[in-house]
Amino acid sequence: MGDAEWRGDPGLVGAAERAFRPAASATAMAVVTPERRLTALRGSDDRSTFEIGSISKALTGMLYRHAEERGLVSPTTTLGDLLPLTGHRDVGAVTLGSLAIHRSGLPGLPAGMHPLRRSLGFWIRGENPYGDSLAALLDQVRTVHVGAPRPRYSNLGFQLLGHAVAAAAGSNYPQLLQDDLGPGFSTAARVEDLGPADLTGSDRFRRPMQPWVGEAIAPAGGIRATISTMRGFLRSVLDGTPPGMSALDPVIEFAPRVGIGAGWITLEHHGRRITWHNGSTGGFSSWIGLDRDAGTGAVLLAAVHRSVDRQGFRLLEEFTAPRTAPSSVVDDEPTR
Repeated sequence: MGDAEWRGDPGLVGAAERAFRPAASATAMAVVTPERRLTALRGSDDRSTFEIGSISKALTGMLYRHAEERGLVSPTTTLGDLLPLTGHRDVGAVTLGSLAIHRSGLPGLPAGMHPLRRSLGFWIRGENPYGDSLAALLDQVRTVHVGAPRPRYSNLGFQLLGHAVAAAAGSNYPQLLQDDLGPGFSTAARVEDLGPADLTGSDRFRRPMQPWVGEAIAPAGGIRATISTMRGFLRSVLDGTPPGMSALDPVIEFAPRVGIGAGWITLEHHGRRITWHNGSTGGFSSWIGLDRDAGTGAVLLAAVHRSVDRQGFRLLEEFTAPRTAPSSVVDDEPTR
């Protein structure tokens, strides 16, 4: 059985073969419906760990909302209330509520991290543009200018949000993540923290890319997970059981006809209301989406830097539609 061959639930394997062209990159997907929990894999197994990229932001949004539910923070709590930001111009006055909806006025990245230089290292040599400690991140934002509170997607904003919420809980981000959402989610501060199950991703030309590790980036894009962990998470969200579920409910418009809760995005797709987020790192792509009215969700993880958004929406639509063929498998685990 070659790495390019899909295995798992037959119905989902068929959908995967229709959605993806043959390739050597490790890929995994899962679908959860009210009746079924399905998994399909290619070039990986249920222990393989993928970078989930900016899906990390959706998880961080749930940590924030749970901290709010516990009375540890409020939307008006500022970064300066929780992090050592004395003398950092106006960054300390930014509120957690504005960070959670990408409306804080912060840039996507701080100029102090020299993003252009790091981007060149990434594009030319496949280097990790992140990797900073939290202390280094706080130093980088010392001179950051806070602009107008308009919608602006910000990695920096969610980095600071996650670490601030962890501080409010008297913890650190990796520990709070596992305490709230389960031990299957991991973050790595250094390459040395990775193990044999952690996949190596590649760019679209199949060039191996350095892993995106780093203490600072974890809340915005540094979480890793297996497809089993993501499937279990997806099922729990559909059941409404994890802490911080209100993060999925849109509270303001992020773009025309697009709402945002705490990190999670909501839009209408082919007449259905979909709550979702995607992710992309140097060597990985990911997508998670839920049709909450139908009780159906899908998640895709790929060890290649190529968007899987189109496949994600298509997969969710296919398994939500009444015409989907029934499966006799209730909880199918792929053959190893």
